[in-house]
Amino acid sequence: MMEPPEPEPSRPVRSWIRSTPGTHIWLLIIAITSIVVVIAPDHLESVLLHRNSSNIHELAKHPLRTLLSSAFWIENPASLALYAVLFELFHAPVERWLGTLRWLLIVATAHITATLISQKMVLMAIQDHRAPRSMVHVVDIGVSYGLAAAVGVLTYRLPGPWRWFYLAGAVAFFGLPLVTGGTFTDLGHAISLAVGLLAWPLTRHPHPHGRPARVSRET
Repeated sequence: MMEPPEPEPSRPVRSWIRSTPGTHIWLLIIAITSIVVVIAPDHLESVLLHRNSSNIHELAKHPLRTLLSSAFWIENPASLALYAVLFELFHAPVERWLGTLRWLLIVATAHITATLISQKMVLMAIQDHRAPRSMVHVVDIGVSYGLAAAVGVLTYRLPGPWRWFYLAGAVAFFGLPLVTGGTFTDLGHAISLAVGLLAWPLTRHPHPHGRPARVSRET
């Protein structure tokens, strides 16, 4: 098995990026698609967002492509800088701690689960005449479901009482909008947070980068 890249103390930024390749490749793709949205004519921008949206219409026609592509677009390119900060605060520490494969498994599971359940709820609301038929084509893209999962799993990285303060803040942030008449997106965020919290077994044997360095003692 290939050994993970060794830390480079003299190049902390390079070392950080090398140890979290999934986070930074994902962020790079989002940056590229955001540039495409900015330079595209208005009519083409609308087509791109709808074609890559994980709404009921697209899920019914192209389920696999839709679930994949919807994770690489954001509706408002002006939010790219904010997402870059959030990726570094949540995705990168989780990937470095657990390794790329386990990090990817958690965020992909959250993205798929939250999308399918939330869109199923939209479909039920349409069928019960509690939502307009136009919701079949609603724009549902972005990376927030994966971020919510990373927020959840990062709970287990924190020590002692800080863990419980952090958990309370995360539950309040994602839960309050849901219990005060939230949208299907709020439901998706709550589901993703739960997926991250339920991923506790994957944190039992963290990646070497997540372990404290051993200090050798000379006798």
